[in-house]
Amino acid sequence: MFRRTSSEPQTETVTDKVGGKGRPTPSRKEAEAAARARAKVPRTRKEQAAAQRSARGDTSRRMREAMKTGDDRYLPARDRGPARRFIRDFVDARFSFIELMVPLLIVSMILGYMNSPGARQLGTTLMFTTILVIIFDIVMLRFRLGRELARRFPGEKIKGPTRYAAMRSLQMKFLRLPKPQVKIGEKLPETYR
Repeated sequence: MFRRTSSEPQTETVTDKVGGKGRPTPSRKEAEAAARARAKVPRTRKEQAAAQRSARGDTSRRMREAMKTGDDRYLPARDRGPARRFIRDFVDARFSFIELMVPLLIVSMILGYMNSPGARQLGTTLMFTTILVIIFDIVMLRFRLGRELARRFPGEKIKGPTRYAAMRSLQMKFLRLPKPQVKIGEKLPETYR
């Protein structure tokens, strides 16, 4: 009743099947690994947002750490590269009158609010003198920095070194980011590669 009627031997293989999958069945270990990988992929919008927040948190943590240590890999693009590192070190290694700008301007404002005409005149004089000294210091910084950049990085076109150096020197040393890696008066290395 349930016998074969044909006397020919059946030689059908796995790949010859009409509805076959065409590949071997994965082992249990492979199947579990694939299931774990699928489980890690965020499926809902809420899970995707949480994964993006976590990734942003990791990136910003690395960037904050790089701002303290000066690690070039995780710094923002404006602070990356050997020339930018040299500019930062050049500005940090020199004493500039610009660092005294904020305290002197505060003193000149206090003197300007006093009732004495002599104190007001002194405050105004102090403020204009501070501004003139700062302009002179920035001009000197520009020429010295340009000469050093031409000597240390010959043939390289460095974008905006004066602006970068001036903006860094206008900040008080303890507020600068990335944090200063050299002390005032420290001799800078010859190569920055």
